[in-house]
Amino acid sequence: MGKKINIKNLPTGYQSFITNGRHSITGDEPLSSKGTDLGFSPEDLILSSLAMCKVATVRYIARKNDWHIEDVDGEFELNVKRGPEGKLSTTVTGKIKIEGNITEEQKAELLKQADACYVHRMIEGDWSIEPIEELAVTAQF
Repeated sequence: MGKKINIKNLPTGYQSFITNGRHSITGDEPLSSKGTDLGFSPEDLILSSLAMCKVATVRYIARKNDWHIEDVDGEFELNVKRGPEGKLSTTVTGKIKIEGNITEEQKAELLKQADACYVHRMIEGDWSIEPIEELAVTAQF
């Protein structure tokens, strides 16, 4: 069985309570989109997923190789442009700072592995998004 998310959208702005059954977060839209700006926007959530996967991959590979690193910090930016016929083109840029007692070659390998993280490969892979159906039962929150 795949991953599952339940979401409850509130009448105020576009506030949404999002849960996977164990953890929850708040989503919303910015004030400029008539939201209340009390949570992450959908774009923030997509970028956060990619950023987290990349920095977690750095730590995973370092641990796997017994390389001693400390803080792993990143800055990521997502830019979306509308092209011909409304097609969207998205560019993500990112930088990761790795602190620790590692060589430049080890650091380069960690950054290379970050670019091959699971979410990055998933986004670049084939997607099939099925048409939405009506929810027959009330989701549990």
